[in-house]
Amino acid sequence: LRCLTAERCGCRLYADGTMDGAPFVREKHREFILKQDAEKGTFEYEMSEFLRISGMYWGISALEIMQNRDNDRDKELIDFVLSCQHEDGSFGGSVDHDGHLLYTLSAVQVLAILDALDRIDADRVAHYVASLQQPDGSFAGDKWGEIDTRFSYCALLCLTILDRKNFIDVPACVEFVIKCHNFDGGFGCVPGAESHGGQIFCCVGALALTSQLSRIDPDRLGWWLAERQTSGGGLNGRPEKLPDVCYSWWVLSSLAMIGRVHWIDRDALVRYILACQDQDDGGIADRPGDMADIFHTFFGCAGLSLLGYEGMARIDPVLALPVEVVQRLGIPRMYPEI
Repeated sequence: LRCLTAERCGCRLYADGTMDGAPFVREKHREFILKQDAEKGTFEYEMSEFLRISGMYWGISALEIMQNRDNDRDKELIDFVLSCQHEDGSFGGSVDHDGHLLYTLSAVQVLAILDALDRIDADRVAHYVASLQQPDGSFAGDKWGEIDTRFSYCALLCLTILDRKNFIDVPACVEFVIKCHNFDGGFGCVPGAESHGGQIFCCVGALALTSQLSRIDPDRLGWWLAERQTSGGGLNGRPEKLPDVCYSWWVLSSLAMIGRVHWIDRDALVRYILACQDQDDGGIADRPGDMADIFHTFFGCAGLSLLGYEGMARIDPVLALPVEVVQRLGIPRMYPEI
């Protein structure tokens, strides 16, 4: 079979949905990302308002990884991020949205990339993050109290970037994460919950941020993660699920943190990510033929970066930031050579 754009890209589409020879359309991806902010007033733009800060992180990070981001709008971007901050130090997903740990981390990451961390009071942000820690060491996402290991990672990463981990009880945080460790080597969102690729990233990341990776068996976890690669080359998040480009980050970065990236077929995963591109309009989708979005565009670029794809800037699998930014912040590497 030939793909619909074979005359232009010369690739070959296989029965499993992957393609050989699909080019990485870097400039079209750049245009796709920039277009997301140019379509104000559309239904899609307004309905995604609650994700605005995270969308900025995904878009800016993808452009940094592709090494084609201009800095002419940095002041505008920084001012918008600051306009989303509350008196308690938290950030909402957009202006006048409630503060939440997820968006606070995205805001801190964006400011780190834009070299503007000096524009915020780090102690005030750290106090907000610390206020969400519970007696058992876990973290709530906001004042309403949802508990999830995602928030343990978000808290630790935010405080690592701000150099404020001393604001929380780190040993208690680690022990809660360990309680979420399952017999199959994976981790769930709370103790006893099913192992999931996204939660594994958060828990392994939390252990890396606290120098506690020795608490887990890398071979047992690596086996579970490597089993996520499907026949088409893509990775899924749980057994018997379809592959999704986002796990090219969640699963692959976890493998990178424990030094087991070589346990999967790198070439097959690259082929899968490239097959998920929109060759005409840019952007990357979850699966071949689906509609592209900025979320999967970032994670596709991040996955290609971890795989050493040509022309991609390196991304840190623990901090989810370009390595150049991490080095500027003076944060030491917390993972083995990929």
